[in-house]
Amino acid sequence: MLLLCAPAHSNGDPTVLIFGDSLSAGYGIDVDQSWTNLLQARLRALGYEHRVVNASITGETTEGGAARISKALERFKPELIILELGGNDGLRGFPPQRVRDNLEAIVAASKASGAAIVLLGIRIPLNYGPRYSSAFENVFREVAAEQDIPWIEFFMDGVAQNDELMQADGIHPNAEAQPTLLNNAWPIISASLQKATL
Repeated sequence: MLLLCAPAHSNGDPTVLIFGDSLSAGYGIDVDQSWTNLLQARLRALGYEHRVVNASITGETTEGGAARISKALERFKPELIILELGGNDGLRGFPPQRVRDNLEAIVAASKASGAAIVLLGIRIPLNYGPRYSSAFENVFREVAAEQDIPWIEFFMDGVAQNDELMQADGIHPNAEAQPTLLNNAWPIISASLQKATL
């Protein structure tokens, strides 16, 4: 488990927990350049006292996330959870219903803990055909609607379509892409933090 915490925080500071896979774990880049680290810097610059804890794991699936969410909630007691999982499920061709069930389990556990949660939607290449890709992408829309949680349709928007922002594997964003990833996620993160302070 990769943990990113700004050093000058007290235990009483509210926590933003990033719960994702390699897209949030900083795969292939210096961790200081990752969008999660940039989020901590932005929160500080805007006067938020929140610490960012990155519990993302490269290769993680929604099933793995569902299995470890309770322990993460107990350990970090987050105010806000940024859920970024599903890409590995799609690349492995997991059934969309299975992905949906796992995401819903993570959302339910998060809500039960009192944490707010936002969902970062993922798209996958058309390797499995348009029918599977469409069903997979609809999972995020349906979970967000039925669970009434904020979401964005495509976390990698503006990145996945630009070879200059991708690593050589064509799957992972490079360091130059990280500000765009943060900007994609920021509207729902910002809105959720503002709501929490009302």
